[in-house]
Amino acid sequence: MTKLPRREQNRLNRERQILDAALKIFGATGYTGATMDAVAAEAGVTKPTLYSYFPSKESLFQAMMLGKRDLMLDVFEHPSKAGMVADLLVFAWAYADTVMRPEMLSLARLIIGEVQRFPEIGRAYQASGPDHLLRGIMRYLEGQRRAGRLAFDDAELAAQDLWGLILSAPRTQALYMPDALPDRATLERYILNGLRVFLKAYSTTPAPDLEQLEALKGAPSQQVNHDA
Repeated sequence: MTKLPRREQNRLNRERQILDAALKIFGATGYTGATMDAVAAEAGVTKPTLYSYFPSKESLFQAMMLGKRDLMLDVFEHPSKAGMVADLLVFAWAYADTVMRPEMLSLARLIIGEVQRFPEIGRAYQASGPDHLLRGIMRYLEGQRRAGRLAFDDAELAAQDLWGLILSAPRTQALYMPDALPDRATLERYILNGLRVFLKAYSTTPAPDLEQLEALKGAPSQQVNHDA
């Protein structure tokens, strides 16, 4: 991998620092309550520096949401040597580790509370968050269909099934019960069950795929992603 020039690497590190600070501020105060001053203070940068990276609160919010979704989609953009089942498992854990973060759950709760008065906030969240993620999942699933690994008529419904099956129930519970977040074992139970159901419904070779999923159970995502 080519090493980035120091100046460019420093800029990327600063941008990541700002986006992490933005998530904390948006998650604590909601979209309408968040200010660029608060984000700059949390990130430890001056306000002019913040504006040199993101010219508005809207652009900062969009970059924050897209960055989280791009992280979740990384395995679909760079598939593993282990194949589709491994990719789906890595995605499931990346999805869980992102959307189940307390800051992300807080942000989702606050946006739900704001959309009645400020519907544009809901549209911005949907466009840069769930809609962006959905398109990435669809692209991957359509590729697997072309390769003969999956069979479905509607890519959007298949993608909705995938993320609904792996995490819908524990995430919904966490949104309304912030003091009872599921542990890793509970998340794994839902993720594996959701993937089993998905593979039974859509895989063209469900039996070997289910065997591979069972073999991968409990393996770190990095190992899953790089195993041949």
